[in-house]
Amino acid sequence: MTSNDGSKVIVFNGEVYNFQELRDTLIGTGSNFKSKSDTEVLLEGLNRKGIDFLTYIDGMFGFGLFDSSNDTLLLARDAFGEKPLYYTFQNGIFAFSSELKALTLLPGFDPLITDDLISTYLAFQMIPAPYTIYHHCYKLEPGHTLRISPTGPGKPIRYAHWQSTDKLDSDASIGKKVDELHELLFNSVRRRLIADVPIGAFLSGGVDSSTTVAIMTKEFGHQVQSFSVGFKDCNESEHEDARNMANLLGSRHDDIMIDPANYVDYMKMLAAVLDEPNIDSSCVPTYFVSKLARSQVTVAMTGDGGDEMFAGYSRYFQLADEASAHSSDIKSRKWHVGRAYYTFMGQLFPDNYIKDIFDSVPTLASDLLLEARRELDMDSRSIINRLRQVDVKNYLPVVLAKVDRMSMLNSLECRTPFLSPEIAKFAAGLDSSALYGDGKGKYILRRVAERYIPKSWLERPKKGFGIDPFSPIVKGRLLEEANKLLTDPECTLVRYISKARLQNLVAEKFPNWSFYHLWGILLLDYWLRSNLHRPCRGSAQ
Repeated sequence: MTSNDGSKVIVFNGEVYNFQELRDTLIGTGSNFKSKSDTEVLLEGLNRKGIDFLTYIDGMFGFGLFDSSNDTLLLARDAFGEKPLYYTFQNGIFAFSSELKALTLLPGFDPLITDDLISTYLAFQMIPAPYTIYHHCYKLEPGHTLRISPTGPGKPIRYAHWQSTDKLDSDASIGKKVDELHELLFNSVRRRLIADVPIGAFLSGGVDSSTTVAIMTKEFGHQVQSFSVGFKDCNESEHEDARNMANLLGSRHDDIMIDPANYVDYMKMLAAVLDEPNIDSSCVPTYFVSKLARSQVTVAMTGDGGDEMFAGYSRYFQLADEASAHSSDIKSRKWHVGRAYYTFMGQLFPDNYIKDIFDSVPTLASDLLLEARRELDMDSRSIINRLRQVDVKNYLPVVLAKVDRMSMLNSLECRTPFLSPEIAKFAAGLDSSALYGDGKGKYILRRVAERYIPKSWLERPKKGFGIDPFSPIVKGRLLEEANKLLTDPECTLVRYISKARLQNLVAEKFPNWSFYHLWGILLLDYWLRSNLHRPCRGSAQ
């Protein structure tokens, strides 16, 4: 789209949920509009206010804005990275795209992949921004802009940053905070219901998705079409809970059942279409629930971000208890919060696993792990708030990438109300007393949910859309597939891992690895089989 004066052109991927409010404000200051689209509002806002306009936006986006008056290009990505934005500068050509695969089509593209990048993928489940699986490609970090002039790209500049604090408003009771959160959720859902296409919702039966559907049905009177996914003969499957929740909330519900015996085949299928390898095995159920939803709606609400905003992960409280038990060791520096988290909880492949593969932890992975561990150790905030922040930085992007890629593969747009600027700001200011209560996380969010859902229901154990990692069927199939790597002529891992080390992994390590570790290695191998790659042992300069 081109600006009214013809000087600027924008390409935009995403949604601006509060565009109507922003449009009215801009009209009040003299702007004129030819359409009712959010793209035109974004373009006019940037034309009038520059990058400061980004701080007013409630939305998910990645865009490029070219200004012909000075031949500069501005790239920007939303605050949490719901939408992707990749770029590269090779052979004198700067290019950007919402899909990494598009950049591989550039003339002379170098698909260099290093040990550094593979080990970083194994440690963090997906390579964190600004890096990508390709050495010469980058992804713009969430909440950042990048300006490119005729001489080349500058340095990315942060415009948004989520910082949790322990400074709860002392004048506000928990009851008032619950009221405030309820109102914020109401407004966030309201904005995300604006669409000229059918809107449904993912419903797992958990607190986040159930609260979202409850507000849609009870507050806005929507006859919601909800969707879930289940696993055949799997005790961890939550589809029955989702069905019961749908009956309680009055949504029309549909679900799809996945056979765990086919999980390896699903992995191979998705590995071929992923832009980058993502270890999150719930890519599979997310893909199928997205496919089901798209057969009936065009947009689906989700509960993503609720765990990070309101401390929904049990590992937060487990680590807090461990830290309390090691208080004297922390003072004497014999026990470290950062190493405990980024070894046993927040790091999928611990250092010794990576050393089994590469002899040592390569430089990039080592540096990023050291940075993450120090960030946790050199911090005086409560353990829970420290963990929320590092997970927003390092784990939430894995979740959001999974949801975006799996839904977009089915032409479904997903929207989460839990990452609005207002809710993010509110959640950042919560202390532990608002996050943990009655032996569970998400205390304040549960208090909101209790206004729609019986408390007994909310006290059920968390499950979600993931497969049961202890399923002998799935683990057995993965182990069978892993044992074939040495004899499979199409195996690509031997180009990155020495044959001797791979033989040792197959014979000594794989049988004792968990479902998730086998999944991560096999997914990487099948991704490499389907994508351009040029191996480089060590760290490329």
